[in-house]
Amino acid sequence: MFGTVAFSSLYVFSKAGLNETTIAQFGLYYFGIGFLLNLLFSAFTGKLRFFRQISGSTVLLLILLGLIDIASNFAFFKSVQTIPDPSVTSFLGNLFPVFLITLSFLFLKERFSLLETFGAIIAISGAFAVSYTGSLELDRLLIPGTGWVVMNTFFAASVGVIARKNTNKASPEVFNLNSNGWIFLFFLFYFLNSGESVYISGKAFQNIALASFFGAFAALLSFFYSYKFIPASRSSIVQSLKGIFVLGIAFLYLGKLPEVIQMIGGGISVCGVLLMTMSQAGIFRIGK
Repeated sequence: MFGTVAFSSLYVFSKAGLNETTIAQFGLYYFGIGFLLNLLFSAFTGKLRFFRQISGSTVLLLILLGLIDIASNFAFFKSVQTIPDPSVTSFLGNLFPVFLITLSFLFLKERFSLLETFGAIIAISGAFAVSYTGSLELDRLLIPGTGWVVMNTFFAASVGVIARKNTNKASPEVFNLNSNGWIFLFFLFYFLNSGESVYISGKAFQNIALASFFGAFAALLSFFYSYKFIPASRSSIVQSLKGIFVLGIAFLYLGKLPEVIQMIGGGISVCGVLLMTMSQAGIFRIGK
């Protein structure tokens, strides 16, 4: 629950930060702050000693996770930058549990049922309603940024499944530090080649710092801990509620609300995700 509220805050503060900066500037500060916070926390908890005795297979695992995280986070912030309302972005993000449970079924051998399939169809239908523009032309069928959300949710679900499968190889602190480290190096290189100025406004820095604390530190650390103690499907039940939190935070901080059809679609997607994930968690036992 803490990770879900923190992740919801990320949508709003990152949107506010990206309104004043380029994605190269944003990524440099966001992941720079995130890497520093996770480095200090890992040092404080004594987890840095892990790197002294790391095995070759774990190194390959961390590199793989880092590369997937780069693709996932770049797609995420491109979607936040492209889609005007962060609530819409979060509703589309309900595709994450669909990918997470599907990949959990394929690679973690977690059970799947007809009820979960029905929930996934509802969630996808709601996401389509959120992103549908009203046009029947293929090039204008969905709102700009939808493709970035699909890429982000697929890659993020892949990270969740891999982390769940390998919780015994590294601690949540190490997974999070590894993620932020690789992405920071990517955005540092991206920034140096962009020609952008290092100077940003104080307000932009404040929003990016808040986004980094909630997203790159608090939320990810909480999610990695949840994968350590409970199945990925149970964790995604709570995560599916983030759209509701984003809606409230975005209205209070940015004064924005999505259109009625998008709110209806978002509600449908939340219902589908809850049905799917609660069934996966064993709360509903129909069609196993």
